[in-house]
Amino acid sequence: MRDVVILGSTGSIGVQALEIIEANPEQFRVVALTAAGNNIDLLVAQAAKFKVSVVGVTHNADQVRHGLPGVQVIDGPDASTEVAAITCDVVLNAITGSIGLAPTLAALRVGNTLALANKESLVAGGDMVMALAKPGQLLPVDSEHSALWQALKSGTKSEVSKLILTASGGPFRDRDDLSTVTIAEALAHPTWAMGPVVTINSSTLVNKGLEIIEAHYLFDIPYSQIDAVIHPQSVVHSFVEFVDGSTIAQASPPNMKGPIAYALSYPNRLPKSSVPIDWTAVSNWNFAPIDSVKFPAVDLARRCGSLGGGLPAIFNAANEVAVAAFLDSHIGYSAIIDTVDAVVQQLSPSAVSSLRDLADVSAIEDDARRVAHEVIKRAV
Repeated sequence: MRDVVILGSTGSIGVQALEIIEANPEQFRVVALTAAGNNIDLLVAQAAKFKVSVVGVTHNADQVRHGLPGVQVIDGPDASTEVAAITCDVVLNAITGSIGLAPTLAALRVGNTLALANKESLVAGGDMVMALAKPGQLLPVDSEHSALWQALKSGTKSEVSKLILTASGGPFRDRDDLSTVTIAEALAHPTWAMGPVVTINSSTLVNKGLEIIEAHYLFDIPYSQIDAVIHPQSVVHSFVEFVDGSTIAQASPPNMKGPIAYALSYPNRLPKSSVPIDWTAVSNWNFAPIDSVKFPAVDLARRCGSLGGGLPAIFNAANEVAVAAFLDSHIGYSAIIDTVDAVVQQLSPSAVSSLRDLADVSAIEDDARRVAHEVIKRAV
């Protein structure tokens, strides 16, 4: 029986993790949940169903206390960070955004195994995270990184030639003119069901840029050996190419339950966590290079990662501001990456030094958000 803490339980990853746990009650016990507090009814229902002893919530804590008498409620902006430090077998960090960095560091500091679905932790604070993580303590949950993790078991690090992540290409892979993209169109992902920020990031391929940075830190592979390709079917989640010319791919249906279950149950595989591919059905898998002119975010992210320092954090923070502005109809779709690029260019000269702690990350993210708002204000 594994004691599990889930950060971000009302989001897509958190909900699916709880479905896996509910289907395997002899394997897991949920001891704590956290959420921002935007969906109190769901959070209260989850906590009651799984009989958790601790709930963390950023706001609307009184509603949680009212709905869960007798349960310890930790509230405020640091709630997830406090809960992440509860001693348990595995913490699943399913928070979206760089606010997930502090809980990631808290879980690692106390020695908890961390199943990481919060890629921004590594983008904003990769050096700090990897300095804390002991071997085997940090387990990837993103489908692409879970795929790389599994495929890398086929050889040693010195035998790896290249890591290749796959990208669905989002809703606009076959659309030439992106200047008139609407919010509804950008949120209509053809393959995956995700939250609005991740869905927009998938459509711009910012997500793939963030994942390249994440892969660099998780597997200690140079950026020059990490690539990405378009794969619309989203069945092959990533490849590892070895020096002898062999390529090992991990394939499974396009859902997150397999990667979540593998991280929660590692080193064991959880039976029937996902429906397997039907190999008797006729199917075609297509692969194509990423159009860097139409999707400049990947090259920009790679450049930020290669230069290092605070640039990955700047890239991510500026994108968070730009995506919010797009979803609020303040800027057009094409202005998302234009804004991020402008912020990166403006702050690059002062952002190459290493980030030492959370205060450094917070300061450089504040700078990026301030400049992003200025860029957006000038554009409208």
